[in-house]
Amino acid sequence: MTIPDPQRGHRLAAACAVAVEAGLFAQSRFRAGGLAVDRKGPQDVSSDADRVVEALIRRRLAALFPEDGFLGEESGFAPARSGRIWVVDPIDGSWCFVHGIRAWCVSVAAVDEAGMELGVVYDAEAGELFAAARGLGATLNGRPLRVASAQSLGDGTVSVGFSHRSRPEEVAPLIGELLRRGGLYHRHGSGALALAWTAAGRLIGYLEPHMNSWDALAGLLLVREAGGFATDLSAPGRLARGGAVVAGAPGVRSALEELAARYFRQDPPPPPNSSAGAARA
Repeated sequence: MTIPDPQRGHRLAAACAVAVEAGLFAQSRFRAGGLAVDRKGPQDVSSDADRVVEALIRRRLAALFPEDGFLGEESGFAPARSGRIWVVDPIDGSWCFVHGIRAWCVSVAAVDEAGMELGVVYDAEAGELFAAARGLGATLNGRPLRVASAQSLGDGTVSVGFSHRSRPEEVAPLIGELLRRGGLYHRHGSGALALAWTAAGRLIGYLEPHMNSWDALAGLLLVREAGGFATDLSAPGRLARGGAVVAGAPGVRSALEELAARYFRQDPPPPPNSSAGAARA
């Protein structure tokens, strides 16, 4: 029997406080508008708000845990002296954020030598704080979470993510097969939030051919701690490169993994942020 780290709850509380502060600040920028937007690639944007919010999170975590490392979508990688790395997406769902769509969140995760340790997803627009720590379960605004009880793809909705790091051939036929099996699909715009919804039982699963670790880690731990199954992107090499994500309720695991094995390519593309290349290599 593994005894949970007695400090893990303290670190989770700190991560929650930082995520909420960052989310409320991001919300003020979201509602004010007038964002300076950069285009990274097809359907891939960021704004000055992404950079400011990540800088805020990085400062707060460095002050609280100065020995820890950091991997952020906007500012890259700083090595750890403690064995723990914070993995952050300041605004997951940036395309939605800059277009005034309320499908975005703050994602804060931590990994240690044993893998995924902490995960926090804060949806400021809905006032929903999803939080999980390895061995301590998952909660939504302090209430325990549990994945759906689905036993077949026809028992609920699967979120299917896509970015242009992947190929249309990995998603279009998969959606067709999902529909033929009596399922439905949902496209959220924020992978982290869709994974949080999966942990909450609102969705029965999540599939995406490639996610970056900062988009996925918090949500993946939420799903696991809510009783589901989820890919592990914290393994050596995966933290920097990312990879395919499959997560959901235990009753649909075989069906979701079959779809992923049939349609997703096995080798992830190179990381878009080369400065992250040293992270957990």
